[in-house]
Amino acid sequence: MDDLKNISAKVKSKAKELGFLECAILPAESLGEEKERLHAWLEADMFGEMHYMARNRDKRLDPRLLFPPAKTVVLVLQNYYSNKKQKDPEAPVISQYAYGIDYHRVMKEKLKNLLASVQKEIPECKGRFFVDSAPVLERAWARRAGLGWIGKNSCLISKNHGSFFFIGELILDVELHFDKPKVVTDHCGSCTRCIDACPTSAIVADRVVDARKCISYQTIELKREPDEKLKGLFQNRVFGCDICQDVCPWNRKAEPHNERLLSPSVSLLELTKQEWYNLDEEQFIVLFDNSAVKRTGFQGLKRNLQFIASGKED
Repeated sequence: MDDLKNISAKVKSKAKELGFLECAILPAESLGEEKERLHAWLEADMFGEMHYMARNRDKRLDPRLLFPPAKTVVLVLQNYYSNKKQKDPEAPVISQYAYGIDYHRVMKEKLKNLLASVQKEIPECKGRFFVDSAPVLERAWARRAGLGWIGKNSCLISKNHGSFFFIGELILDVELHFDKPKVVTDHCGSCTRCIDACPTSAIVADRVVDARKCISYQTIELKREPDEKLKGLFQNRVFGCDICQDVCPWNRKAEPHNERLLSPSVSLLELTKQEWYNLDEEQFIVLFDNSAVKRTGFQGLKRNLQFIASGKED
């Protein structure tokens, strides 16, 4: 047991060294308490065209079905909050998480290093790591680990860090010393700022987001034209949306990250409104080739630009 405690302590020390905000270690088991909520959301078709959300329901609730030898889940948080803003107040806005290099690449490299640190202590250990790339209910796991509570905007909120962070998971086939599961008190209280601020009314109930109305879904996940009923409501958001997080009082706690790879380029921040609309494919590649924005593609970004511009003309 002492050996496992030491290994877990080393894992957490390595996580800190890699720049993660928090690290927690839990046994791999079923998230049975999430089953009803997940099924209700799926049955209401709130996932829109994200059909992958409706697949692998059982795997989402139990990592042992995703990775059969699973015995341990290591949760980490990576800060992406930036105090750097786009210079032109009239320029189309992208979410902070897309400022730098694609976070999937950044996080996976860090998790790969974290796995290597475990294998240094336990050579026979095998593991898999995930960042938004597999059917893992990451916020539910982080909540179970006591890293925060689920806010009314469905984001995980930390009393110490706010909500501008990514959640990563490292699933191992060996047992480590586990943290005691703990429930963090819900500190949203009677506050409804996120609900009131959402321009498309996507937060349809407490902790229930209808993805079909969400600006992030409309500008990233949706492959066809954005919903005409939402024209004029995007508030200049061209890729993703931070509005519900920007107004959250707990994000006063957010401190700027120090991860160089997630920092925005000067050229991105200085892009003017006119330069956004005049953007050609070559410039798009230069600006976003290593960014999460690449996911929507050049044509998708131009589509979004045209949609927000047409909303202002009406």
